[in-house]
Amino acid sequence: AINCAAIPESLLEAELFGHEKGAFTGAVKMTQGKIELANGGTLFLDEVGDIPLPLQVKLLRFIQERVIERIGGRTEIAVDTSIVCATHQNLEDMVAAGTFREDLYYRLAEIVVRIPSLQERPGDAVLLAKHFFQRFAKEMNPGVKGLAADAIAAIDRWAWPGNVRELENRLKRAVIMADSKLVTA
Repeated sequence: AINCAAIPESLLEAELFGHEKGAFTGAVKMTQGKIELANGGTLFLDEVGDIPLPLQVKLLRFIQERVIERIGGRTEIAVDTSIVCATHQNLEDMVAAGTFREDLYYRLAEIVVRIPSLQERPGDAVLLAKHFFQRFAKEMNPGVKGLAADAIAAIDRWAWPGNVRELENRLKRAVIMADSKLVTA
């Protein structure tokens, strides 16, 4: 797994494709990249929409040819891996805007699973809130035993613009700050 948004653009290529000793300042040994390490398994590219355009070309070549070259290398390395990607961005809109390569999009989009937002899934916020509550109460405040009816109603009414991450954060904070047996609205 590699989070494409969490790694500076200048390092992402080396993280994905690896590098040979002496390929750049600080490259004191040969290092395999995440793609090569995923050989025989699955490579998960999180926030694939944040990959810069120049690197998209190299990624496209790998997906089409199933070979990579490490930075500073001249040898093609065959890699057999499945690729799973995730992003919070609309890649189709990015393609239209010219910020994501259309050919790469169609190579990656063999099977697209769109996860609707919490706002689009009535009832799911409460189910997830109960899950997060159980986890956080056990870890951080075992004296808290449940969610009050007004808390459940508030969770169900809220639109959750920050989606699951917002819900998780709010439940964690509520459990930590709870001063009775029930978390209230």
